[in-house]
Amino acid sequence: MSGEVSAELTWSIAIHGGAGSGPETWGAEKRDARSRGLAVALAAGRDVLAAGGTALDAVEAAVASLEDNGNFHAGRGATLTRDGHVELDAAIMDGAGAGCGGVACIGVTANPIRVARRVMNLTSHVLLVGPGADAFAKDQGFPLAVPSDFRSLVGRDAKQPAEQSSEFKFGTVGCVARDLRGNLAAATSTSGTSGKMSGRVGDSPIIGAGTFAANDYGAVSATGLGEEFIRRCVAYDLIAQVRYANRTLASAAEEMFRERLPESAGGVIAIDARGEISVTHNTPGMSWGAADRSGRWETGLTT
Repeated sequence: MSGEVSAELTWSIAIHGGAGSGPETWGAEKRDARSRGLAVALAAGRDVLAAGGTALDAVEAAVASLEDNGNFHAGRGATLTRDGHVELDAAIMDGAGAGCGGVACIGVTANPIRVARRVMNLTSHVLLVGPGADAFAKDQGFPLAVPSDFRSLVGRDAKQPAEQSSEFKFGTVGCVARDLRGNLAAATSTSGTSGKMSGRVGDSPIIGAGTFAANDYGAVSATGLGEEFIRRCVAYDLIAQVRYANRTLASAAEEMFRERLPESAGGVIAIDARGEISVTHNTPGMSWGAADRSGRWETGLTT
């Protein structure tokens, strides 16, 4: 399915900005800012696909937009470790050939998804972490981040410990897409749990846990309790249920969050081989958006 343009000539895309507390607990300014950020990111990915671009380019563009926004817990909006540092994680996967790349505990750039794409394209590795990921980003010439690039560091007293944010527990961002050639892709980016231990890595950069794509079956990006998603290999498990049990992605995800994950564990966005989109979560809220060639255009702070 990775060669000529699909006979169906359809594209579709879904994004998420995290799952957690319901939007009714936020102020109007926060709701508006998140809604605007979702719309801008969805448009960035949509425009790539509508112009005949690749699913990989679309998911990278959408996630980079969310990283740049500052109102999501990824990129510029990163939360801090308990030691007051920024440690970002991201991964991207190509459904056409299982190509994938990720970075974890990276702190020198506010766009880890772009570094993850370079890991996939330019190295024989899948995941670079910590100082190695930072060094790779520098070698690749990415603009280096300064404290003012991260909202959580602006005006902060470095002597004070980082505080756990309760307003929006899971602020991971992600995107899944199908392009006109039938290729799928997935991308996920996060700063992880607020107040986490330094060096903690969640599910987002782990292929098969928080991110997965395979052309014949689907693509998944997750958000939530990273350790629970890692323990259950959630992203791959959903794809495996499609492959081996002839399930739909939507039904597999519904069962996963209803019966196999803890209450309020988080959510996923998924897209199947035909471009059908599903959004599933067991939290009060989940920021998301979806668009396709038929004219669908939706964003929401819950479903």
